[in-house]
Amino acid sequence: MTTACRTLLVDAFTDEPLTGNPAGVVPDAGDLTEDQMQAIARELGASETAFVRPSSEALHRVRYFTPSQEVDLCGHATVAAFSLLAREGALDPGTHEVATNVGTVGIDIETEAGDDAPLVWLTGREPTVELVDLDYARVGEALGIDPAALEDVGADLPPAVASTGLPWLCVPVNFLSHLGGAAPQADLVEALATEHDAAGVYAFTFDTLDSDSALHARAFAPGIGVTEDPVTGTAAAACAAYLRHVDVYDDEQGYADLRFEQGHFVDRPGLVRTRVTDDEDGPEVAVGGTATVALDGTLSVPAPEDDDIVVA
Repeated sequence: MTTACRTLLVDAFTDEPLTGNPAGVVPDAGDLTEDQMQAIARELGASETAFVRPSSEALHRVRYFTPSQEVDLCGHATVAAFSLLAREGALDPGTHEVATNVGTVGIDIETEAGDDAPLVWLTGREPTVELVDLDYARVGEALGIDPAALEDVGADLPPAVASTGLPWLCVPVNFLSHLGGAAPQADLVEALATEHDAAGVYAFTFDTLDSDSALHARAFAPGIGVTEDPVTGTAAAACAAYLRHVDVYDDEQGYADLRFEQGHFVDRPGLVRTRVTDDEDGPEVAVGGTATVALDGTLSVPAPEDDDIVVA
């Protein structure tokens, strides 16, 4: 016996289909088991799939799966899922709370008159930033980047493990040519990230393609089944917290709307917006973006007692 399950591919951090970061979205996943969710994520093959479920503690409960495992939080899949719900009238503009494996996070839906692409903001958990000492020769070998390109900028901006719910190892690179030419070795990147309890490595440079962008980034997370992520919300949030921590910009208003470009070197260009605000409880980091539906259909999902293979 099988169940028909509506399943979509939604491209996040972009307004144009087949760009940005594709996320699987299952908008009505309340009856699915963990094994079924994992099988659907594996079948879709997107870096992450968001499963929207009922919740007694928030508006929705969302679980996130890569093709190989569950992860606690995913920025682009969150943007994809709640952009879809807002477009379809299942979610009103305004602020909402969403339950995840890292706890309750905030979602803000912003719309403009005549605009059918809502801007979705995800506010993560309280940011943490820990500066780390790295062996640049080892990092250079792992990323396939000349270590001198890391040491050059690292003298003023030391790398760090930063998180707003999912930790990333943030590594500055001096020029876009070096970042664009990176040839990472997955096993070495995974070992580096694992050693620092990070989901992956977020390498970035202030040398950008667009003058309005604050930085250009690439994200490598083979340890969670993602060799290179096109456009990464949780990593952008972590990096925004890091930039604020090391005081890259003198004016606090400089963190109000930073734009991070990513994905161009895997032919999936996208843009993540970030903002950092300060109050008596400390800094708060949000990432935002738009999304567009690329594929909308159904999967036939075997019942839990059947085999775990999902038939498209």
